[in-house]
Amino acid sequence: MIILASASFARRSMLEAAGVAFTVDVAAVDEDAVKRSLRQETANPGRAAETLAELKAVRISARHPGMLVIGADQMLDYDGVWFDKPQSLDEARQQLITLRHHTHRLTSAVVVVRDGRRLWYHTEHAFLSMRNFSDAFLDAYLAQAGEAVLGSVGAYQLEGLGAQLFMTVEGDFFTVLGLPLLALLDFLRENGELIP
Repeated sequence: MIILASASFARRSMLEAAGVAFTVDVAAVDEDAVKRSLRQETANPGRAAETLAELKAVRISARHPGMLVIGADQMLDYDGVWFDKPQSLDEARQQLITLRHHTHRLTSAVVVVRDGRRLWYHTEHAFLSMRNFSDAFLDAYLAQAGEAVLGSVGAYQLEGLGAQLFMTVEGDFFTVLGLPLLALLDFLRENGELIP
């Protein structure tokens, strides 16, 4: 049995669509405190994503002896600033205005743990360039997408209407959605969890 230590709908959907059998058990982690600590240590966004992914997986692993536990996290950084999921539509608007007409980096990390020990990890980056969209488009986008944007770091959902925010995307689509899926599937096949 595989356990996903994430509340992310996108991560659950990706694993389900890929035919992975799993259950969800969400870890209670104070992500803001961890990020503040890592920032003080001058950690980079990749290390922050990996640390958070591992912390979630290790916490859940204690409740599921002998099981593989998948932890994942994603960081968005632009010009040295780390962005989190917006807490309101006003905050989402401000994030999108800041990112408009610029390129930012998304870093997604996945860690697999068994019995509190990290077995494997993988980190990938994607670079996304937003177009210089109008305020009118931004208003229409937020009105149509609604509070769903609050579940996404950066306040967009590339798999839907959020695609219209961008000019170019360099990197793996699954990484943008928050999980380096192809590398994870390889690990699961190599470890007998999926048919090779």
